Amino acid sequence: MSERASSNLKPKRSLPYLLTAPATLLFVTMVLVPLLLTALLALNSYDDSVGIKSTYDLHNYLAIFGDDYYLRIFWRTFWIAGLTTLICIVVGAPEAYVLSRMGRKWRAFFLIVILAPLLVSVVVRAFGWSMLLSADGLINHALQALGMAPVKMLYTSGAIVVALVHVMLPFMVIPVWTALQRLDPTVEHAALSLNASQATVLRRILLPQVAPGVLSGSLIVFGLSASAFAIPGLLGGRRLKMVATTVYDEFLGSLNWPLGASIAIVLLVANLIIMMTYNRILERRYSKTLG
Repeated sequence: MSERASSNLKPKRSLPYLLTAPATLLFVTMVLVPLLLTALLALNSYDDSVGIKSTYDLHNYLAIFGDDYYLRIFWRTFWIAGLTTLICIVVGAPEAYVLSRMGRKWRAFFLIVILAPLLVSVVVRAFGWSMLLSADGLINHALQALGMAPVKMLYTSGAIVVALVHVMLPFMVIPVWTALQRLDPTVEHAALSLNASQATVLRRILLPQVAPGVLSGSLIVFGLSASAFAIPGLLGGRRLKMVATTVYDEFLGSLNWPLGASIAIVLLVANLIIMMTYNRILERRYSKTLG
């Protein structure tokens, strides 16, 4: 009986692996293999007269960390991504709270309004912002009509941040709104009936519930903002480069594929370190709040 029972258990134990095999194979083929090939390409050398050499070293990484030009680009990328994430938290979290307190009909309408920008291409939205923020754009025409001098807005860091917030805001609203759906409104009403102040309800009831949504939304917004290409390329111009536009220039401009691959790998690793550190810090504070 024991041998027969063990033989019946073997197919059951292998069933999860068989079911996840197609997804695992797709993940390895589409994600891990390209990353491995990019990491190997980053170790190659490059010569203008010969092209990519078959030698492997860390010359490209040393060139990145030893050049202030690339360090400034990384710094610009991360502070723009961080500022975009902060603005999305400040705007998106209250917006999600208001959305969760709406009636069903109004909630469906405003949810469509929030998600509508995702239906339009990022390139189209970037062109729209470039038309609004240009010297001859609608905003400067409005300022001149009010008797004010036109303001240079296009090809500035502010233009990139504004456009990124417009693109990334739904990625903050939806996770926070989803987290708020798990909150029972009667708990908030019970706290208010026990003479708890609005500040206490916000700190002891709402914030612990919203924290997971803010965490997941901020991680998504930061990662997408740091790796954004279309908006920095169209609204930042050639002067305000970010990491993604620099990788593009290295691959298609100077044809230095190993250096472009090295910059992409550094961006990936830096993103992972920042996001994992941020996740760990917020998880500790969240667990202390619940405790």
